[in-house]
Amino acid sequence: MKSSSFRRIAAVTATAALILAGTTACGRGGGDEARGPKIVLAISTLNNPFFVELRDGAQAAADEAGVDLYIVDAQNDSATQANQLATATAGSTKAVIVNPVDSDAASASVNALTAADIPVIGVDRTVNDADLTSLVASDNVAGGKQAADELAAAMGEKGTVISLQGVSGTSASRDRGAGFDEGIAAYPDITVVAEQTANFDRASALDVTTNLLQANPGVTGIFAENDEMALGAIQALGARAGSEVSVVGFDGTADGLTAISDGSLYATVAQQPAELGKLAIELAVKAINGEDVEATVPVDVVAVTKTNVGDFSK
Repeated sequence: MKSSSFRRIAAVTATAALILAGTTACGRGGGDEARGPKIVLAISTLNNPFFVELRDGAQAAADEAGVDLYIVDAQNDSATQANQLATATAGSTKAVIVNPVDSDAASASVNALTAADIPVIGVDRTVNDADLTSLVASDNVAGGKQAADELAAAMGEKGTVISLQGVSGTSASRDRGAGFDEGIAAYPDITVVAEQTANFDRASALDVTTNLLQANPGVTGIFAENDEMALGAIQALGARAGSEVSVVGFDGTADGLTAISDGSLYATVAQQPAELGKLAIELAVKAINGEDVEATVPVDVVAVTKTNVGDFSK
């Protein structure tokens, strides 16, 4: 029992240290005196340019609104995120914005927050079986369908495809995959020959794609549920990317847009991560002030190819 208690104390101490570190690195900064209500932004990972842009949009909006934003990074670990959300429940937090590592695993933590009368805003991904105050997210199903149409066009509506999936359990991966599957089914001469998770990670996608290409050397198309995985697939393809094999991603990150310009990436479905972060802060502030907020706030997505990439370049 003593050993168990010690481990629990150590875990709490480590979590508190992590949150303080996140505050120092990513928070408002300035003097020691708080300048507004505390909002916690619990983000799945900052090892992804998309979420860095989302964080930056949230921070800019928090500065504008005069609230203190505490940013914690779960590093794609659902247990770490659960500890971070538990700390938020016990602290002086007035609202929480959560981008869940796992849409199922986060439900207990979010329900504890709502039971404590702390508004919770979901951003980019929903939380299953939880009563979110609001969800601000792209229409990932529609985006998946757009990705399917773009890939089919690039392939001349025939050929074989590999699909690289994101983190299992996330609503973003589930919805993008469902939209893509529905969209690609409209093209009878295209066959998806392999589907495998690469965890929204570039290095993982490089390894996964390399292995899948060995088993499926004649593939002519790859869909990746985010740009990081698309870029990993492009590395695996080498000179074949954009010539023999068409690749379509999702997010519209700066690196993805550059790859479209150089021809290695055919298209991406662009989200607006900074806008997602901004809207999440605005919703959190409204909830803190007792104002009504919409249950769902959609943010448009748009397909980007060489023809319009100049409108999105960052």
